[in-house]
Amino acid sequence: MENQISAAKKKVELITAKINDIEEEDIQIEYRQAFQKVVIEITTLSEYYKTSGFTSESEKMLSNYSDYLDKFVSEYEL
Repeated sequence: MENQISAAKKKVELITAKINDIEEEDIQIEYRQAFQKVVIEITTLSEYYKTSGFTSESEKMLSNYSDYLDKFVSEYEL
């Protein structure tokens, strides 16, 4: 799970950088807001995993992260 969390954090960083590169401010704000759910989920998972380790809750958070990311990627083009 540590590898998955690390890979997820790197992916979030990459997508965040791409969003920051958008020149149109209104579009950038829209993308940031849409991506926020993904960022919050992986941040929460990372902190939770540090304190509680591998649990059914951490598995659920990782699944949620994947679902949120898939939805973002399917709805927004970077």
